[in-house]
Amino acid sequence: QVQLVESGGGLVQAGGSLRLSCAASGRTFSSYAMGWFRQAPGKERDFVAAVTRSGENTYYADSVKGRFTISRDNAKNTVYLQMNSLKPEDTAVYYCAARSTYSGSVYYTLLRQYEYWGQGTQVTVSS
Repeated sequence: QVQLVESGGGLVQAGGSLRLSCAASGRTFSSYAMGWFRQAPGKERDFVAAVTRSGENTYYADSVKGRFTISRDNAKNTVYLQMNSLKPEDTAVYYCAARSTYSGSVYYTLLRQYEYWGQGTQVTVSS
């Protein structure tokens, strides 16, 4: 089992940047594929980005491609989401998620594929 704690959210102007972190408990962090999702008020939770166990492969939603970067540091049990060129429509609560997997080359993009979730961190982008 793994516990996830997000941090790094806040208020930023359009065009600005934020870096979210998600710290995981436990000693088997490298056994988990990781993902970031977000949920705006009144909307469903949507996929943002995913990374494989090793961090070698990543995948992004079209809405953030070229602006956001997901990465991980397995030595620090942490996954990151670097968000650049932020837009007001990026405003949401951002959640990290973990899924145990034996495959080193797989990432996941669906909510139901993930086993563990953090509590979320608020990102607000002002126009």
